[in-house]
Amino acid sequence: MTVRKSYIPVENARSRTATDWLTNSAPSRVLPSSLAPRPHMSIQSDRWITRMAREHGMIEPFESSQVRSGVISYGVSSYGYDMRVAPEFRIFTNVLNSIVDPKNFDPKSFVEFEGEVCIVPPNSFALARSVEYFRIPRDVVTITVGKSTYARCGIITNVTPFEPEWEGFVTLEISNTTPLPAKIYANEGIAQVLFFKGEEGPEVSYKDKKGKYQGQQGVTLPRL
Repeated sequence: MTVRKSYIPVENARSRTATDWLTNSAPSRVLPSSLAPRPHMSIQSDRWITRMAREHGMIEPFESSQVRSGVISYGVSSYGYDMRVAPEFRIFTNVLNSIVDPKNFDPKSFVEFEGEVCIVPPNSFALARSVEYFRIPRDVVTITVGKSTYARCGIITNVTPFEPEWEGFVTLEISNTTPLPAKIYANEGIAQVLFFKGEEGPEVSYKDKKGKYQGQQGVTLPRL
């Protein structure tokens, strides 16, 4: 029978205590402060989302299950909430040869449209809003990702994070990256919101700093 020998680096052997040798455990050591465990954020499940929606009005109106039949799905999922797009759109147009300036945005860059199906022109862009009104808790931040049904058609939905204590309807940025016109279906799923809860609340929330998009109601254009 071959006996395998275990070798321990000299620096590790020197750091081992008597207890380490007797128990054959790893050397006792104290982590430097830079490597010490830090507070983390955890993604929240359907149970938490449902409880917060029902007891604290975090999402209104709230769909407690996935609605799928004949529509692009929406409602609560295992670790997120699929929000819907309202029948209220603003579609980019180049009729007036406007320049898009985030610091001085010209509303004439858009054509307003209301209806159950919005046609976004090829390689163009539209703004919309969510059906749902969100109220984010102080110790929560969100990340939003597009629905795979749209993504596989070259339609990308971008939404910036919902910061702690932000509330309002969500302004949705919808890009048609294809060379063909694309349909967006109102009152159906458009993107999934993921909720991340911190171990402690921030010193300053979005509400505390009086954020410029707090309480937004309709499709909200850029503000400086």
